[in-house]
Amino acid sequence: MRIDNRERAEVLTEALPYIKNYSGKILLVKYGGSAMRDEELKRAVMGDLVLLALIGVKVVLVHGGGPEITEMLAKLGKKTEFVDGLRVTDKETADVVQMVLAGKVNKDLVNLVQSLGGKAVGLSGADGGLIRAKQLDPRLGYVGEIESLDVTPVTDMLDAGYIPVISTIGCDAEGNVYNINADTAAARIAGMLKAESFINMTDTAGLLEDEKDESSLISKIYVSEAQRMINQGQLSGGMIPKVSCCIEAIRRGVKKVFIIDGRVPHSILIETLTDEGMGTMFVSGESI
Repeated sequence: MRIDNRERAEVLTEALPYIKNYSGKILLVKYGGSAMRDEELKRAVMGDLVLLALIGVKVVLVHGGGPEITEMLAKLGKKTEFVDGLRVTDKETADVVQMVLAGKVNKDLVNLVQSLGGKAVGLSGADGGLIRAKQLDPRLGYVGEIESLDVTPVTDMLDAGYIPVISTIGCDAEGNVYNINADTAAARIAGMLKAESFINMTDTAGLLEDEKDESSLISKIYVSEAQRMINQGQLSGGMIPKVSCCIEAIRRGVKKVFIIDGRVPHSILIETLTDEGMGTMFVSGESI
């Protein structure tokens, strides 16, 4: 569909107050799912981030890479095992996680951002002591939970005009590498940065009343109600950690938190720069 110049002007006019609101502020995007596997969608997402950076938004990208890790392990003849949705990670698997996340996936995203006219720097949780971790559960091996964060490497890159692209591995004092859940890390980093907004991209329309019916989208939810949905078993699978991390981000001071559909082209721009918006917005407080 083609639009004429008048319609273009209307789009820009609608976006202007949102541009003013976000200019100079931090927007953290957690990126994963099918939007990361589809090359056309990936290019659209990175293009959106470059555009936001060019209009003055301080963009931070935190990415996953679970399917790529699984593929590499299969090539190496290693079986993937999950416990409570978390990958069992022995020492060899931890090495593969570091290689795939901090190496291939991270650098592919950095290169794509730069090919689209942006400036990006790849970081891992091991760089500059960004993510200090400890073992989460002996059954899981080198799966970590975050002990502390030092976001200085991130703020330094933002101040220098770069988009930090972060892979979520962490290290302990002995130099052991841990696989960190990307949703968890993204929420914690957004809180430490006092981000204006945290956007979690998923493979669904957002938070649904009925997980099998995308027309049951909840466009706005209070964190207290979201927590009740978890406690009452209304959510399942990967949506539980995503919603938990959105609650965590709000409680850590992030002003705007969203789950949006990464399968929709330009979903980030629709959410941040239009009246319409999309997905689910989490807000602090109790429902009335």
